[in-house]
Parts: sequence; C-alpha cells; structure tokens
Amino acid sequence: MPIIAFYTFGILNQPYGHPQVQEFYDKIDAVFSQAKESEGLIEINSELAGREAALPRFYDREKDPEAPSTLSCWKDLESVFAFAYKGLHGAALRKRHEWFRKGDWPTYVAWWISDDHIPTAKEAVHRLEHLHDNGSTPFAFNFKKPFDAYGNPVQPDAVKIKRNIQKNECGSHLP
Repeated sequence: MPIIAFYTFGILNQPYGHPQVQEFYDKIDAVFSQAKESEGLIEINSELAGREAALPRFYDREKDPEAPSTLSCWKDLESVFAFAYKGLHGAALRKRHEWFRKGDWPTYVAWWISDDHIPTAKEAVHRLEHLHDNGSTPFAFNFKKPFDAYGNPVQPDAVKIKRNIQKNECGSHLP
C-alpha cells in the first residue's frame, strides 16, 4: 500500500546559538514529540540537519548558516497535512519568517512510495529540486497541487483532516 514521503528544508537566518533562531531550537524536541504521537505518522528522521546532510543546490555550504531538514513517512496526505498546519508545528510554522530565509525554492515536497521503501535524504533532495524546477507533478508535489498514488490530481479530504486534527489534539489514535 502506498504511503507519503515528506521532506522539509529551510535555511536559517542565523547560525545555531544566535538569539534570533534560539526559539526555533527550543521548540524542536516538543514538535518532534508531538509528531511521533500524531495520527498517521509511520516514521520521522530528525537527523538530517546541518552541513553534513545531503542538501539541495539552494544551500551554499560556505556562506549559509544551518539548514534544518526532516524526512518523514505518513499513511496518507491528510495525516501529514493535519500535523503540518495545526498543533505545535502549525504554531511554529507561523513564525518561520522570523527564523528562516525566504527563498525562491520550495520548503517541502511530498511523493508517494511503496510501504516497503525507505526514502533517503539524497532522494528527498532530488524530489525537492524536481518540484522547484518543474512545479507540482506526480513525481514531487506540494499541498497546493497534490496527487494521489496513481498520479491523479486530488484534493485532500477535509473531513479526514479535521478528524486527524481532533485525534492529534486529544492524543487519541483510535479508528
């Protein structure tokens, strides 16, 4: 059964330890803890941060500060949507302009994978760059123009998103 791979990428305005980005670092553990309890999360990798990770061509290793990134897998589009825009992550997302550079590159990408595939950081970077170069396609897409596992344009199910938000808020993951 297909699942969603989801990669996020950003370039901080300032390096680690600078007061302008300290709040971002202060929230990381709580956001990841909430992600791990979120409806539909299969796996999340928070170890993709820093200069040693596979990073998109938008990042200049010589000049740019840190570039945090995450790679996660979700059972469906609605699950990742519900987590991304609500709860602690949603609140942090609203402050992103205080912490991250605004660039002409996408800050996230989604794509479908088989449930036995483990996506790599290199694959995620390739998908993000593809989204930047080609716009949203079945190969690499965003929430504005998502696709189903068969490559068809799709609209996320608003009722399912709302249900997932409610489950996330009360910590219940019952069907």
